Amino acid sequence: MSTSTSSNPAQHHIMGVYNRAPLAFERGRGARLFSTTGEEYLDCVAGIATCGLGHAHPVLVDALKTQGEKLWHVSNIYTIPEQEVLADKLCAATFADVVFFTNSGTEAIECALKAARRYHVVNGQPERVDIIGFDGSFHGRSYAAVNASGNAGYLDGFGPRLPGYVQLPFGDWDALKAAIGPTTAGVIIEPVQGEGGARALTDAQLNELRQITRDAGVLLIFDEVQSGMGRTGKLFAHEWASDAAPDIMAVAKALGGGFPVGACLASTEGARGMTPGVHGSTYGGNPLAMAVGKAAFDAINTPEILDNVKTVAGFFTQQLEGLKDRFPDVIVDIRGKGLLIGVKLIPNNREFMVLARDQKLLIAGGGDNCVRLLPPLNLTVEEASEAIAKLEKACEAARAKAAA
Repeated sequence: MSTSTSSNPAQHHIMGVYNRAPLAFERGRGARLFSTTGEEYLDCVAGIATCGLGHAHPVLVDALKTQGEKLWHVSNIYTIPEQEVLADKLCAATFADVVFFTNSGTEAIECALKAARRYHVVNGQPERVDIIGFDGSFHGRSYAAVNASGNAGYLDGFGPRLPGYVQLPFGDWDALKAAIGPTTAGVIIEPVQGEGGARALTDAQLNELRQITRDAGVLLIFDEVQSGMGRTGKLFAHEWASDAAPDIMAVAKALGGGFPVGACLASTEGARGMTPGVHGSTYGGNPLAMAVGKAAFDAINTPEILDNVKTVAGFFTQQLEGLKDRFPDVIVDIRGKGLLIGVKLIPNNREFMVLARDQKLLIAGGGDNCVRLLPPLNLTVEEASEAIAKLEKACEAARAKAAA
């Protein structure tokens, strides 16, 4: 018996887990998306911070085509030279010594959680299993990832919580010190929260967090799936701090520029428990993904892109603060870091997203009644100015709707 799981007749064979906007796209170019009905939109979602170089970037298209004509997949039964090339680049640019490649950020988080627990097992402390996370966090949708996340709603209906996961208030280091004990394996946190309302840790907080975990002998895991790969104006958000390099880090999204690529990076010490047979992936690190990942990494990890992020982010911050002053009945706060920008609203954020879409501007939702701007890292100031103009019209519409 076939039963529909979606209220939309056009999607009656799609499992109904997404509350999709009534909008479909057929092509994109840079920061522009073109709908199946021929309408043009300015994209400040970028696949949720994934299309870091915008849509159909010629460097990525060329890498995909070239590799696609040679070799797609062989599995990790064999040596994959393309993995070594991208792993070398990632390690040369970060704290890491080793990399495990995945297909997604969630899988990178799974690897990180397993690595943290395995570390203590091989150190003779198998009782150290607890992972401490923070409220408002989002680490993915797998069972372990939702238990590590600070959003009880993602666990609703999926049975009891897994043991060994603890949540604390975001940025409360006194609570963290009190919570760390003889069964603690690691601490996981986003340097800049994405889904949780674009809350950013300060450089001082990052340094203090690193010192706390170091002193306690527990591993520090950074989830930089959304905040990494140039999004804040540094290659990774924690690099703004002077001494905050983690033991393990999850990366994805812009690492593939829209192609499914993720990675779990670790120091030699942090990965000491990850020995043959304890983890694996069929598709992870396949030649096709590695070719695109290498091209995206090389294009993003440049002074031109990182400086552009700082310039455009500065423009956005200044202009958004101006909108906040002009529309205090609509905008409460501007937050985030770099081009991971949160705008906390008075009107419902989902309704505001529709008002922005009416202006042909695409923005993302977020926790704490925020909307997020996550544009391509190569967005121009002129395009940012266009986004501000569209946001202003959305604010005017929200004001008029409230008055009515």
